[in-house]
Amino acid sequence: MIEKFKIQDSKVQKANPSFILPLFKGRDGGVIFSSALLLFCSLFILSACSPQKEKVYRKSKVLMDTLITISVVSGSGDKAEKAIDKAFGEIEKLDRLLNFFSDSSELSEINRNAGLKAVAVSPETFEVIEKAIYASGKTNGAFDVTIGSVTTLWDFHKRVKPEDKQIKERLPLVNYKNIILNKKSSSVYLKKSGMLMDLGGAAKGYAADRAVDVLKKQGIKSGLVSIAGDIKAFGLKPDLKPWKVGIRNPHAENKADEIMAAIELTDLAISTSGDYERYFIIEGKRYHHILNPKTGYPAEGCQSVSIIAKDGYVTDAFSTGIFILGTEKGIKLLEEMGLDGIIVDKNGKIHTTSNLRGKLEIIGDSQRRKKTN
Repeated sequence: MIEKFKIQDSKVQKANPSFILPLFKGRDGGVIFSSALLLFCSLFILSACSPQKEKVYRKSKVLMDTLITISVVSGSGDKAEKAIDKAFGEIEKLDRLLNFFSDSSELSEINRNAGLKAVAVSPETFEVIEKAIYASGKTNGAFDVTIGSVTTLWDFHKRVKPEDKQIKERLPLVNYKNIILNKKSSSVYLKKSGMLMDLGGAAKGYAADRAVDVLKKQGIKSGLVSIAGDIKAFGLKPDLKPWKVGIRNPHAENKADEIMAAIELTDLAISTSGDYERYFIIEGKRYHHILNPKTGYPAEGCQSVSIIAKDGYVTDAFSTGIFILGTEKGIKLLEEMGLDGIIVDKNGKIHTTSNLRGKLEIIGDSQRRKKTN
């Protein structure tokens, strides 16, 4: 685990790709570079300090199989560190409850008892599953937390692509409607033996929400929580400006072109799902980790999707669901729900919801600007 606590300097904060910290194993057995989120995260934090008394304090840890960075604005280093530590404590608790790969997590207990019995769970586990089911319903199953029985067939570190027969055998186990929740007993039951819930598409956004709640209770009025591709910002920086967040160019050809757009956020969350996070190529075909629950294969049609909303659990789950729905259906659903989104389609064209037009700063060459609508 890595911990760093520092006051941000007066220069614009940008990750240095030549500064690489130790490696850590990720969810699929691969490695994560803890390098301030430039190369392997879909979002980047672009921020600056003012000469005012309040400063930006920042600390990073590896949790939930990724690098997590919490930044807060405070006039006291002691107060900032105490608040950040409590927020990390909340994330650690959620990681223990929701970890798909830990035998001792509540999620694993639910999965072990699929088709057998309901499992009583903590309020946090019940709530995140309830929210995930909501997202599953709104996307008509494009986002489906019961995809675990299929995702376990793939290994993006070892370049393992399952046989068609294996996928077809598992697909009947993928159906969020077979999750039975009992609010009175705070229990969760999976109706079919062999079903596996994987909350990886919702837990990080939910954790960002909970961490921000903890920071606010500690008297922090402004800050930013970044959990891989899931970021939640609140309040203003010391210079009284919103937090500025950059969105990664999914298929950047060089380091100078890695950020394709930037947007200012306050009291909002943003999440990005992209086909560049975990993938392999076999015989010229790219296989990435965002699987379509209806087919069991990687979704086609998008390179990345970024969603902006008030809550992190919404942006996290819907960035995956909209990626699978594709550009046309995705934009339509976002407009209907009043959510903001940025979709980079398979040809690299940028599509946005109507509310974002004029608010999104496109960074890069003029060709990309021409591709934006």
